[in-house]
Amino acid sequence: MRMSAVGTDIAPTLVASRAALPPGGTGLAWGGPARLAPSRRIFHRGFTLIELLIVVAIMAIATAGVGLALRDTSGTALEREAQRLAVLLDSARAQSRMTANPVRWRATASGFAFEGLTAGSAFPSSWLGPDVRAASANVIVLGPEPVIGPQQIRLVSISQQSRSLILATDGIRPFSVLTDGVPAPGAR
Repeated sequence: MRMSAVGTDIAPTLVASRAALPPGGTGLAWGGPARLAPSRRIFHRGFTLIELLIVVAIMAIATAGVGLALRDTSGTALEREAQRLAVLLDSARAQSRMTANPVRWRATASGFAFEGLTAGSAFPSSWLGPDVRAASANVIVLGPEPVIGPQQIRLVSISQQSRSLILATDGIRPFSVLTDGVPAPGAR
């Protein structure tokens, strides 16, 4: 809309307005020069969805690692010792049947002992850690017969007397770890 008043246009054209500006541009309220933005696309700084998902995944993995690191060590040591002893007992039982020599396992003050093994076999005689011991002092007969009677060994955590695991066999199957009379998950 153009209106004339005494020979002047009230609404000048854009070209006339730009030509009327000083070469440095007009000043802003705070004193800086006003610049015309170039006609480029303005990029907003921020994170993409994929970057955020990667950060969340890294945090989840780190949290899982911390959770596994804080697991109860006495329970873990007891389970590890029970699995190890089950393998040792089965190995000694197999060697007893193979050599036709009777082999017995018994708990000692510092660990345990296998009696009757051949001189060339080097079975360990101590626990991996100081927190585990056998609760009963019974002797376990491992052979040489292929079928032995039902036998069991109860392992106890020294630091937490309420924690215990039982290694047992029915005389035919291998030794396995029992918790409250039920085979543990993943047991043979």
